[in-house]
Amino acid sequence: MNAADSSPKAALDPVAMQALVERYFAAVDRKDLVATLACFAPDARFGIANHGVFYEGRDSGLRGMFERLNGRYARVWHGDFDHVFDLPAQRVASRFRVENTTHEGQLLHKSNCNFFWLRGAVFSQVLVYMSGDNSLS
Repeated sequence: MNAADSSPKAALDPVAMQALVERYFAAVDRKDLVATLACFAPDARFGIANHGVFYEGRDSGLRGMFERLNGRYARVWHGDFDHVFDLPAQRVASRFRVENTTHEGQLLHKSNCNFFWLRGAVFSQVLVYMSGDNSLS
């Protein structure tokens, strides 16, 4: 967690927290880079923790990661969500399924857990734990 996470933040309720998380995944699934990045603070951190890969900065590290994801797969889908909310800390833990379709038509299945730290109505940090190969490198 970075120092910016200790600043005052406007608290979201569980409905708004869930809407932000699912809006983010819907943007990723549409390959809408602008809408995806709009879910992050400018100094956001994003890590694929179980692969030891970390990115810094919405407009640099995260942008590059999502551009590579969008180019790597013909289609991505996230769904079947289970969310757990920590209201005082403004954090969300989400378990979900992922389906990535390669440009050759191969369907790849994953089971992931993401941990989201919120600062206001955006993510300041996200940690991903994914099954199988790292699809975000």
